[in-house]
Amino acid sequence: MINLPEGVIKFFNSQRFSIVSTIDKDGSPHNACKGMVDIEKDGRVYLLDLYRGKTFENLARNSSISVTAVDEHKFAGYCLKGKARMLDKEKIESRIIKLWEKKITGRISHRLLKNIKEEKGHVSHPEALLPKPEYMILVDVEEVIDLMPNHIRQAG
Repeated sequence: MINLPEGVIKFFNSQRFSIVSTIDKDGSPHNACKGMVDIEKDGRVYLLDLYRGKTFENLARNSSISVTAVDEHKFAGYCLKGKARMLDKEKIESRIIKLWEKKITGRISHRLLKNIKEEKGHVSHPEALLPKPEYMILVDVEEVIDLMPNHIRQAG
């Protein structure tokens, strides 16, 4: 595990979701949208998964994982690569569940405000229909990749 820069932590905390990549049994990548619940300076990332689908199957076979988020407007993004462990829902700390509930409430509020501004998105509020988490993915980050091209970073 590595220590994460404060800018990376702030960036991920400002994102509404991230893309989690795992490896299918045939060796091809599998991508899924997941909400990050928490990210710590010591390189630990907490994700809650609402389903025991492909991501679960892949991590049971191979713990390699990456978590990616981008901000198109800022032309910025990061990929966190590491190893994952899975914890059953009974072992998820109540603080993590509370953080997840707060994030879901924030997403619903964000969608409501956008709808009020007539930036229509989904006709309902899908976050309100999400099931409770099935398990937690705990990622120990081993590498941080800054997705902004060097020539753009240097120009800014």
